[in-house]
Amino acid sequence: MRSQDYDRLYLSPPHLGRHELNYLHKAIEDNWVAPAGPNLDGFERDICEYTGANHCLALTSGTAAIHLGLILLGVGPGDEVLCPSFTFVATANPITYLGATPVFIDSEASTWNLCPNRLREAIEDRIRLGRQPKALILVHLYGMPAKLREIMAVAIEFGIPVLEDAAEALGARYDNQPLGTFGAVGVFSFNGNKILTTSGGGTLLTNNAEWARKARFLATQAKDNAPHYQHSATGYNYRLSNLLAGIGRGQMELLEDRVKRRREIYVWYREHLANIPGLQIAPAEPAGSRSNRWLTTLLLDPAETSVMPEQLRLHLETHNVESRPLWKPLHLQPLFADAPVYGGNLCADLFQRGLCLPSGSAMTETELRRVADALREVL
Repeated sequence: MRSQDYDRLYLSPPHLGRHELNYLHKAIEDNWVAPAGPNLDGFERDICEYTGANHCLALTSGTAAIHLGLILLGVGPGDEVLCPSFTFVATANPITYLGATPVFIDSEASTWNLCPNRLREAIEDRIRLGRQPKALILVHLYGMPAKLREIMAVAIEFGIPVLEDAAEALGARYDNQPLGTFGAVGVFSFNGNKILTTSGGGTLLTNNAEWARKARFLATQAKDNAPHYQHSATGYNYRLSNLLAGIGRGQMELLEDRVKRRREIYVWYREHLANIPGLQIAPAEPAGSRSNRWLTTLLLDPAETSVMPEQLRLHLETHNVESRPLWKPLHLQPLFADAPVYGGNLCADLFQRGLCLPSGSAMTETELRRVADALREVL
């Protein structure tokens, strides 16, 4: 059949229920359509209750949250910030906003996240060069918990504060503790393709009351306490709309169902694609952790198949199925060509061999079979 004979099957589309409309209607009826209001306050409470964090600030994006988080950690011009190479560019861009330099670190094979051994190597080398890292950004890629015990131990040993980029990992846990609550600052994203969406948006989490106050001040144009508009610091227009926060409140009521379904989709792919030569669904989650399985990914083994991920992606397009390569490592991006990097071969290999599969929580059995059948046609 031709691709136009099928409805488009997207990688990770928004999945809304009816709950969101209740909060939106109430906001419109009460004329709360500004970046302030009861939905905004309620959404922040919901996130705190779910994660156990003391303070939450709802913002326009996860990128804005990373930016503010780095400011709270004291990052400024000339500093260096440790960062995984295998992640979306939004993890590293805020480092450059502040005039600092990212120092990229390779992944490890079991979770694809930051390698603790490479992290230690990078820190020791930067210190030897007289460049004590100012902060570490830790990412949980595709909703998979990183090796938190090992990574946090290294960060504590060298006195480096951690910003936890859990943009893709809401609903995931490590040792039964929600991701986003292990670092000094935590970040979630609610972009339209995330497991929970507010169309666009994000949150900053912290247990530090003074940091929460400062972040709120900076996120609202840094307005001084005066009857007129007075400013003694540079601020940002980063607060989430009360309307979008209403969508978030409705989405929070469905979060555990969404995580359950994404995990079921991962298991379905793993079971139904198990016997295809050269293909593996990866990776399995470490013992004691729970991935939210935001996206299910595959790897191709060149020893068993000559098919490349781009061939698969293009073939899926003939079935009107969206897929996507794994993140291109940041140390391979032209933007960061001059940045220091420690390792890099493992994440570069993953990029060459991997593909993200449609994983939306509204996917049906029929749609899953459509993806699997299209993969079998090639492999």
